Amino acid sequence: MVDNRRTLVVFLVVAIAAAATAAGGGVGVNWGTMAAHQLPPSKVVDMLKENGFDRVKLFDADANILDALSGTDIEVMVALPNYMLVEMSLGGATAAAAWVDANLTAYAYPGGVNIRYVAVGNEPFLKTYNDTYLKHTLPALKNIQEAINKAGLGSQIKATVPFNADVYFSPESNPLPSAGDFRPEIRDLTVQILQQLHTNDAPFVVNIYPFLSLYANVYFPLDYAFFDGPNRPIRDAQNVYTNVFDANFDTLVWSLTKAGYPDMKIIVGEVGWPTDGDKHATIPYARRFNQGLLQHALNGQGTPARKGKIDFYLFSLIDESAKSIDPGMFERHWGIFEYDGKPKYELDLLGTHDGTRGLAAVQGVSYMVRRWCVLNPKLKLKDIDQDLPGNIDYACSLSDCTALGYGSSCNHIGVRGNASYAFNMYYQLKEQKEWDCDFSGLGMITEEDPSDEKCKFPVMIAHGYSMVMLHKKLVNILLAVLEGCIVILLLVS
Repeated sequence: MVDNRRTLVVFLVVAIAAAATAAGGGVGVNWGTMAAHQLPPSKVVDMLKENGFDRVKLFDADANILDALSGTDIEVMVALPNYMLVEMSLGGATAAAAWVDANLTAYAYPGGVNIRYVAVGNEPFLKTYNDTYLKHTLPALKNIQEAINKAGLGSQIKATVPFNADVYFSPESNPLPSAGDFRPEIRDLTVQILQQLHTNDAPFVVNIYPFLSLYANVYFPLDYAFFDGPNRPIRDAQNVYTNVFDANFDTLVWSLTKAGYPDMKIIVGEVGWPTDGDKHATIPYARRFNQGLLQHALNGQGTPARKGKIDFYLFSLIDESAKSIDPGMFERHWGIFEYDGKPKYELDLLGTHDGTRGLAAVQGVSYMVRRWCVLNPKLKLKDIDQDLPGNIDYACSLSDCTALGYGSSCNHIGVRGNASYAFNMYYQLKEQKEWDCDFSGLGMITEEDPSDEKCKFPVMIAHGYSMVMLHKKLVNILLAVLEGCIVILLLVS
């Protein structure tokens, strides 16, 4: 009887642990911080835990974020940015040891931060970098891993390199996954990196973006970008492909196989869909893609050439208003959460349902005062047509006007609306200082929300100047009330 009870207890413990693992969903997410007004890291971490994200990928080793992650079970991939590759390459063991000591050893203790990987650079072999980082990536990777090993963290933390999918290709003459191989001009160097990763039991990390396939090619079949489209499948011998993600992933599988590493672990470092800045960057499409990805990646079936759950990090957590828009205006709208931590759409992170489970928002967000800067409605456009374009251009050159682009959420609001949106984004960026709503006398501050059903005029998160001014105003009000009370008491007495 005792043995039976013990067996039952063991069974229950294992079952509970398995259920906990399933509940976590194995879902990773990228947390970028290129935003003008950022949420407090502690509040974001609380949101990550509440939603069940169990892994997070960073783009640097931000001390405030790492402090907020301390004491949690969230697995972390920290990053060494591209601009540091030269230093880590030429600085040798000394530079790498200093970086590891400051950014890994200082946090990777029992009860600290659960650091699992270091991303050495980010897409350093991207064609648009014109070979800038080619000769520095492998030495930096080796130096960082050796420093990790010397710090006694080698079994716990692995250094890797997140690559863009353009490091491999299928020839135009045979555009099937089985024809995949690494680009000829970087193949030898890539194989050396694979050897380094294999020696240290580190994964190959790749970023895959089906949205970009659609964005770059007007003839690309829309449904092939998703996981549920009624498209014509592509056959590659015995393998059948119904979506571009699987085809892209398996092109990498074949490339690794031809390089001599058929079983190397693959992590998809970035994958997602933007919600604004392009005609295909919409909330319905983003929800459709991400929900389909979750169901597909977590069901264990894998891709035609690689079975099992797919390890991935959603891109991304929160919109980043200060990202470069050189690739496209959509770059600032990849978040599944708005700038203030509100979910944009429902998403079931377990990947087993139909997406009707809601995401939990960041709690306790403080906003600036509810007021906006708009074009003065009393002004006639014919009287200001000389001054208006320059002021709009100025406001947009320093703030985020990507929602005004073709096919975007605010593309329909007309000249007055465009001016008001541009003025307000600049005004919010500058933390609602009164003189930042002048625009040569064209601007006007209002407490009436100019948003419509599709186009939202945001009020930014309060921090810095705005909070100080708010506190000063409250103090002044209290002082005025106190002075009034004193006067009344004097008169009464």
